[in-house]
Amino acid sequence: MFRHAFCAALILGGIVAGSPAARAENRLALVIGQSAYRTVTALPNPANDARAMSQLLTDAGFEVTAAADLSQKDMNDKVGDFAAKIAAKGPDTVALVFYAGHGLQIDGENYLVPVDVDPRREADVPLQAVRLNDVLNTLNSVPSKMRILLLDACRNDPFPGINQTAGHGLALVNTKTGAPGTFLSYSTSPGAEAEDGNGADSPYTTALLAIAREPGLPIEDAFKRVRVSVNKATEGRQTPWESSSLTEDFAFVSGPAGASAAAPKPAAAKRTVEQWRQVLQGKPIEAANEVTVADGTEEAYEAFVALFTQPPFGPQARDWLDRHRRMVAWNEAVLLNTVASYRAFLVKYPDSDLTSTARKLIDRLRFRPSPLPVVAAASTTSDAGATANAPQAGPSTPSQPTNAALGPTCPCTTPSLPIKKVETPPVKKKHEPDPPRRAGSHPPRLPDGDDEVVVVRRPPPDYYPPGPGYGPGPSIGIGIGIGGGGFGGGGIEHGPVGVPGRRGNY
Repeated sequence: MFRHAFCAALILGGIVAGSPAARAENRLALVIGQSAYRTVTALPNPANDARAMSQLLTDAGFEVTAAADLSQKDMNDKVGDFAAKIAAKGPDTVALVFYAGHGLQIDGENYLVPVDVDPRREADVPLQAVRLNDVLNTLNSVPSKMRILLLDACRNDPFPGINQTAGHGLALVNTKTGAPGTFLSYSTSPGAEAEDGNGADSPYTTALLAIAREPGLPIEDAFKRVRVSVNKATEGRQTPWESSSLTEDFAFVSGPAGASAAAPKPAAAKRTVEQWRQVLQGKPIEAANEVTVADGTEEAYEAFVALFTQPPFGPQARDWLDRHRRMVAWNEAVLLNTVASYRAFLVKYPDSDLTSTARKLIDRLRFRPSPLPVVAAASTTSDAGATANAPQAGPSTPSQPTNAALGPTCPCTTPSLPIKKVETPPVKKKHEPDPPRRAGSHPPRLPDGDDEVVVVRRPPPDYYPPGPGYGPGPSIGIGIGIGGGGFGGGGIEHGPVGVPGRRGNY
């Protein structure tokens, strides 16, 4: 009996262990290292970074696909195949992409650079490179638990045809405006350039390899430590940056009792500049810098630069703050993508590395056909139809654009004047007289409504006295006989308005 109970327990345990709730999350990783560039100087460390990250992720339970020195076609194929693997694993999958190599921003867009590119002008980059947003969109196209992108891709622009006019580093990407469950990390802040490093790995990958192995360490806390470590290793010249819309916690290495699967801690309230001044006041500059870098918010940096001006930390923090504000303003201008938005950016930052790009985009927009006349005409037609078929809302009711995608900034949302209904007098209709009716027929019905009917009468026919056999008889209808009417007379009688006169005994 005990043996049967033990076997039943084993079977039940196997079923529970094999259930979806008991299985660990699926982990997939795509690791790309781009070192052997063909038209510019090769980068020594990305290949080393990719190998080391592949080992770390394998140890952390990821199924890793490693690739090196990819062309544009090969990179697109790898990303597509990776998305297919995510779809096959199911929605309970953590998908991670690590990329080491060159990265560029052109016209506000970020690009990962294959090894076979040879851009002679900025317009060549979109044709030869891989757009970062395309990678994000591909990953977002399949259900997954979360998406993690780690980009050691902000090295200096080595292409002589574009490095004097293109913006530095990578443009800012805000993951909070996209699909939730995304974590994006740059090896340095937006608009800045990262160092390849003098050791076997870059400063960013070196810090990540050491910190990510701590069991149960949430990913946000891990990258706070990565920021501080890289900032120290480069003497403040490089500070990583990240953006997160994660809704669940994640750790590279699971901690005791499933610490990495625990619910995320509630976010701490964001401190104001004045509160940060109180936190940093009285600290040694090195300690204050470490606290500020770990937090990474604009408020913390603003408080730091107000309290500390000594080099190297004071000027470096000021550079970070100025660059951060510039990249936020640039991101807003690119999202609006209007002449006005780029001109507003140039007013604030007339002499930045993005000045040339902003002026180019203004010139490009000047020659773009404007859809506003068509949109305005459609809006007017829609408003006229709505006004004719609905109660009047009064002159203060604005008309709405017919296309909701236009948003509140579209000029076609300007209120239009209400259309008034004009009362027109009824048109008088002329009717031909009915043909003569036989005696005993029903009189025609009166016309409906209040329209006035004008009857054109024919002249009366010649009268012939009744012949033999015809005697006097009563006239038909009620009226006054005219011209010898009465009984047996041939006068024309008048009936109701609109009914043609009839000859008696006709």
